[in-house]
Amino acid sequence: MNRPIGSINRRAFLGLAAAAVSAPALTACDVSGSSSSAGGGSSDPIKFWDQPWGPTAYNDLGKKITEAYPPAAGSGKATYQVIPWNNFYQTYASAIASGTGPAVSTGGGFQPFQFAAQGAIAYADQMLESWKKDGFYDDFLPGLLETNKTDNGYAGVPWQIDARILWANEKLLEQAGVAAPTDFDSLLAAGRALKKIGVFGFGIGTGAGNNLGSHAMVAMMIMNGGGLFDPDGKTNCVTDRNIESMDFVRQLAREGIIDPASISYTIDNLNAQWSSRKVALGFQAAALQSQAAAVKDELVVNSPLAGPHGDKAALHFVNSIMMYQKTPSQQASEAFVTYYLKNIHQYWDAALVGGVPVLKSIIASEGFTKSPSQVKIVKEYTPISTTYAARGTKLTAGLAAVDGGQALTQFAQTMLQGKTDAKAALTTLQRGIEEAMK
Repeated sequence: MNRPIGSINRRAFLGLAAAAVSAPALTACDVSGSSSSAGGGSSDPIKFWDQPWGPTAYNDLGKKITEAYPPAAGSGKATYQVIPWNNFYQTYASAIASGTGPAVSTGGGFQPFQFAAQGAIAYADQMLESWKKDGFYDDFLPGLLETNKTDNGYAGVPWQIDARILWANEKLLEQAGVAAPTDFDSLLAAGRALKKIGVFGFGIGTGAGNNLGSHAMVAMMIMNGGGLFDPDGKTNCVTDRNIESMDFVRQLAREGIIDPASISYTIDNLNAQWSSRKVALGFQAAALQSQAAAVKDELVVNSPLAGPHGDKAALHFVNSIMMYQKTPSQQASEAFVTYYLKNIHQYWDAALVGGVPVLKSIIASEGFTKSPSQVKIVKEYTPISTTYAARGTKLTAGLAAVDGGQALTQFAQTMLQGKTDAKAALTTLQRGIEEAMK
């Protein structure tokens, strides 16, 4: 399966802090002198850059959709280019700085905020107003468009959600004689029962390129009413709720409910554990069934757990399409984005992308509703999901440095060893996040 599914590379920029410092300063003006953020017409093609969000067939379909774009009046056709995830931030930064970047792109979840901070993003406010007039605005799930709002405008438009779901192998649960967990206590009970049949009750990993471990730690905090930040966006890791959640993870590790080797597990290692029935419960991306195809018929979406105090929440990442100052015309960029979003249903029709749709029309489509797991994710997880910004709501460019930095990874590895006091580990994490966001 493709590299980004269930991994950090879809959202964050590994080594971002260093890359952002070393990248050339970007300005809102066009380097070549031909840019326009106004509505003037141009026959120049609209350059659309996309990432490998699925198997090769995903990008093949993306090219087909892009090249079928009927140019708006006074604008040119659209071209399609695949940008590999390896060093993708540097690819974008260098191209944008030299005036050879795209007019429109997908990319990492925090990418709109990063390039907006550098003056390279063309805001989507005018386009959103036009969608309100034709009704397309109302096709988006509630609250998702607002995730891209900055003080200066909307830096991008969501096209899919990368959710962190608690999956379960129902066959293994049945074999262990235990019901699907509903809260922390029943998760612990299930883990103990599964351990008796040689199965781990909390699949996780923090090896090279695998940030599912970090995401699981944050998810456990959020579902207990905690998080990395306070409602005003200030770093606030050392709270009673976070300590309680991490003490629980330490207990799972100490009791052998978490595989001791998971500290070195890559995504492939973790998927192999699921496929070989060594893991029965754990947080994964929505595409787990395709990644662990050997047991896909045994895997079900577990309902969200209730925290110790009755809270219910979940973690997700919002992936967006963004427009840039370098464009034949802003009008052309907006026309293409509108066309493209109205055609992305084809990815779900062909089961080529593992993310959760942001459009109600796709969620209601036959191609999507044929998957009970995906329907349950939308019904039970999407309404209660929030981002890294929890307990606040505002996303910033600095969050990319958090998601792609070492502080969270090292924290997750510490928790999986089950030895360090939770408060001490959270204190170290807070210092690391504050340093990364400077």
